Amino acid sequence: MQNHQLAEEAIVASCHNNDTEHRGKDDGGGDEAEQESGFNVKSFLWHGGSVYDAWFSCASNQVAQVLLTLPYSFSQLGMVSGIVFQVFYGIMGSWTAYLISALYVEYRTRKEKENVSFKNHVIQWFEVLDGLLGKYWKAIGLAFNCTFLLFGSVIQLIGCASNIYYVNDRLDKRTWTYIFGACCATTVFIPSFHNYRIWSFLGLGMTTYTAWYLTIAAFVHGQDEGVTHSGPKKLVLYFTGATNILYTFGGHAVTVEIMHAMWKPQKFKTIYLIATLYVFTLTLPSASAMYWAFGDQLLTHSNAFALLPKDGYRDAAVVLMLIHQFITFGFACTPLYFVWEKVIGMHDTKSIFLRALARLPVVVPIWFLAIIFPFFGPINSAVGALLVSFTVYIIPATAHMLTYRTASARQNAAEKPPFFLPTWTAVYAVNVFVVGWVLVVGFGFGGWASITNFVRQVDTFGLFAKCYQCNPPPVVVAPAPMKHH
Repeated sequence: MQNHQLAEEAIVASCHNNDTEHRGKDDGGGDEAEQESGFNVKSFLWHGGSVYDAWFSCASNQVAQVLLTLPYSFSQLGMVSGIVFQVFYGIMGSWTAYLISALYVEYRTRKEKENVSFKNHVIQWFEVLDGLLGKYWKAIGLAFNCTFLLFGSVIQLIGCASNIYYVNDRLDKRTWTYIFGACCATTVFIPSFHNYRIWSFLGLGMTTYTAWYLTIAAFVHGQDEGVTHSGPKKLVLYFTGATNILYTFGGHAVTVEIMHAMWKPQKFKTIYLIATLYVFTLTLPSASAMYWAFGDQLLTHSNAFALLPKDGYRDAAVVLMLIHQFITFGFACTPLYFVWEKVIGMHDTKSIFLRALARLPVVVPIWFLAIIFPFFGPINSAVGALLVSFTVYIIPATAHMLTYRTASARQNAAEKPPFFLPTWTAVYAVNVFVVGWVLVVGFGFGGWASITNFVRQVDTFGLFAKCYQCNPPPVVVAPAPMKHH
């Protein structure tokens, strides 16, 4: 126990030192930033490493554009399954976030004992896997994480175009994707997760407004005449919806980067659980109310905004979600920026402008993919089944079991089993269940259903669809020809 406390104290001290180093690096101010004392507006808005910053980052990142697709998932699953899957995957997601945080602390503790310095270096998930399990795990973690983040960013761009179309339909969704791709490219100027303090705070406020707008607007609208709630009726739709919820609670691809930005990263596991509980207060009421009001209509409207009447409240929700998607795009892209910087040798560069210029090539393929595959709801489910299942659930649970497979590793672990699972056997049992469930239900059935649904969308709308799920143009009926007698 004493060794465990000493390890935690060493990490806290190191994080305080690293925070000072990051401030000098992140704002380009060098030693000037370290000499600042007292209240400073720039520091207040720009430098975040507290537990509150981490909470806002986790909650804001977890419930982004997917908030608008959950009613669509409920129409595929039915009300009961929709609620059960949200609670189930929320708890499972919190568990694997705990596993990732434990592995980060383990890696950090071992490196601190070796006097390794993390000055001007952000630790990432693939480096944790490399340090604990070797180069093959590093390659696996890097491949899945980067691909997941890439498509996560693509989804944000698709969502931007889909949302703004409901406010201004004079431009088609593809044109809006071009415009928002350029806007989101400005995230290259945000150095690291230390600098998302004000953005995370605003982002969560925006999604909170949107969630309660959906809930209240659905009840004010009331049930549509002749509304039907037939879900679940097809296995393909059922597992597609379940996988979308798997994706909802899979915001772990930036977990290590958020932890590294914290002054006390060992507190992350509690923060993530509290963030998930708050997210339930947004997702459960909004998805349930929308499904109650519109029922099976949601099967052909993957964006919940499509069914609500156009008014000032809806337009406000759309604009707030657009701003939040810009923030979430930055969240998803920042780890990719770090990886790219490390590949080209620019990660230690202190100049914000040089780093921003170096990051731009990361944005181009994201922009291109959003134009090729503008399928909003289906791409969420496909990403959930093929990428989130491994990145968020299977890899962390398996890595945790392998890291502590020996008696000496368990005895010297920096993080002991939690109080509610006091033995390593219980921890292993939960990990085996997570791997088995997600492999069979998430990746297996979910992958089959999501790919089937995704291919169906491609066959229906084609690649490079100009305006996916847009209102069809009015049909002009030609006058009937005059009959000659």
